[in-house]
Amino acid sequence: MSDSLVIIPTYNEKENISKMVRTVFALAHPFHLLVVDDGSPDGTAAIIKQLQEEFPDRLFLLERSGKLGLGTAYLDGFRYGMKKSSDYHYFFEMDADFSHNPQDLIRLREACRTGGGDLSVGSRYTSGGGVENWPFDRRFLSYGASVYVRAITWMPVKDPTAGFMCYTRPVLEAIDFDAIRFIGYAFQIEMKHTAWKLGYKIVEVPITFTDRVLGASKMHGSIVKEAVRGVLSLRFG
Repeated sequence: MSDSLVIIPTYNEKENISKMVRTVFALAHPFHLLVVDDGSPDGTAAIIKQLQEEFPDRLFLLERSGKLGLGTAYLDGFRYGMKKSSDYHYFFEMDADFSHNPQDLIRLREACRTGGGDLSVGSRYTSGGGVENWPFDRRFLSYGASVYVRAITWMPVKDPTAGFMCYTRPVLEAIDFDAIRFIGYAFQIEMKHTAWKLGYKIVEVPITFTDRVLGASKMHGSIVKEAVRGVLSLRFG
């Protein structure tokens, strides 16, 4: 049994998901993988079901009825994994589109296993991190958001909006999932902020974030608005 569960939310990721599954399972550590699919009309879930015949003990699928939000996908994934096996000690968040390099899962795990972290963040904005293939406006928005979050919340995390994460089981057990309010990218900020306020240590691991090549981005205006308002509520609410 593995001690590590990687959770990947999907919506229309048929171009990427098969390669991602095989890449994760080729890593030196025996990660398990849970795909949380929000009713992808492109057949993403069907691809996973076919792959489960090849990887029956390592690949899991949680199907949901529609686009219910990134945050609820991860929370449902955490609940699924924590219930499925008490052996899972490390829970990872990762995108399906290879913007997060699967090789970095090893480094995120080590940051918690031997590096003193209760949770680790794949960070674009700590020393050694970076971004590739992003236009200037996306870079400006992302970095500006990180500065804004730090200024408002005082949370000592240089990449608070990052979505490439490793949580240890005690952190997830301490967080009241029912009290997490946000479902978009503000979810990433809220989870880090909640863990930090509970006294858990956050370690940032430098990564290079590469913009997706295949498939469509899920970013839209309402996500940005939720994040802006959400940060204020975390600080002053």
